[in-house]
Amino acid sequence: MNMPTTSAPWAGRRVLVVEDSAVQRGYLVGLLKQLAFGEIFEAADGNEALQLLERERNDRIFLVLTDLEMPGMDGIELTCQLRERDLAENLIVVSARDPRLLEIIENMACEDASIGLLGTLLKPVQLDSLALLLSKVNDRNNDSRPAAPTPAQASLEEVAQALERHEFLPWFQPKIAMQSGQLKGVEALARWQHPQRGLLSPGYFIDTLEGHPLMADFTLLLVQQVLQHILHWQQAGLPALAVSVNLSADNLSDRSFIDRLTALVMQSGVAPASLVWEVTETSVMRQLSQALTNMGRLRLMGFGLAMDDFGIGYSSMQQFARCPFTELKIDRAFVNGAAQWPNRLMVLKSALDLGQSLGVATVAEGVETVEDWKLLRDLGCDLAQGYLLAKPMPADDLVGWMRQDRRRLRALAGME
Repeated sequence: MNMPTTSAPWAGRRVLVVEDSAVQRGYLVGLLKQLAFGEIFEAADGNEALQLLERERNDRIFLVLTDLEMPGMDGIELTCQLRERDLAENLIVVSARDPRLLEIIENMACEDASIGLLGTLLKPVQLDSLALLLSKVNDRNNDSRPAAPTPAQASLEEVAQALERHEFLPWFQPKIAMQSGQLKGVEALARWQHPQRGLLSPGYFIDTLEGHPLMADFTLLLVQQVLQHILHWQQAGLPALAVSVNLSADNLSDRSFIDRLTALVMQSGVAPASLVWEVTETSVMRQLSQALTNMGRLRLMGFGLAMDDFGIGYSSMQQFARCPFTELKIDRAFVNGAAQWPNRLMVLKSALDLGQSLGVATVAEGVETVEDWKLLRDLGCDLAQGYLLAKPMPADDLVGWMRQDRRRLRALAGME
């Protein structure tokens, strides 16, 4: 793999390799030189690495690439120290041991994004795999999702004013049929078009709305826009799409809100089958009786119901069995990397088996690699959603995206 120096966004960046084997350390240094890194430091264990990083604190290291198993201080302890002391921007962990040990690092990063983990690699590390992980630096910088730590929340007054000015709008992320590569639906994701700060993700405002009566107005504003977009897409000749919209716990348990919601849809002329209401296990559990009642009403009217983030709650299977869901959305924690990690694979298989046995559509969230796509398709997953396919986009971009990416998506569906 020949990569011109000018094409690498990390060209000239400072990096530290932590590896107790001199041979392995030299090999990793060689890979980093091929990728045009600048100053490359070396350390034989975690303690030596921390001493070096403290000395270089004024000119922060861009990347630490560390082995997992080392004498003195192992890679897990080093990872924790790097997070606590804030000594490096990015981290990659490598190992020749049981892949489930690397999965511990991946899970730590899922719980705490401040670790800065780009990913993990099994030895022997390949240049292409290393370059792919490094490309996530750009993805993370361009990501519309908020980076950890959680952004400062807008005040209730700011959110109320934004609602009055109709500054909240839906963006849409496509959901692709895995066997055909065709666009089958989209998920509506809230964004705030702030007049001074630009486009803001839910991390800036959703916690402010949770538990407050304004959540109902916020949801209805988004749904009203979604309905308008559905009608526009129909006029533009797009195939029938099911649009998923998230409902909060308070939405789901409030009968008067459900009345307002269904009245809005009926007045629009959009068929209920065009909408799927997404709820989490937490929202169902909070007020179980009222939630079950309202979910039953929504299903009787012809709406779809999806259980979001399946697998992360303590009783997901129990709640899924007792509720009238039409769709099972498998959380990205069990999808991303499932082709590599045995534990995730087993949970993923179990979730897909459950969905298939109950005759509901299965949707995999967080599909980011071709390997995960192939695995999901071979396991019989129905729909996929994730950055491999498309990032969230404004409604006006959807038609153009579909026409542009149609061939690529069909190729994904048909690849061996």
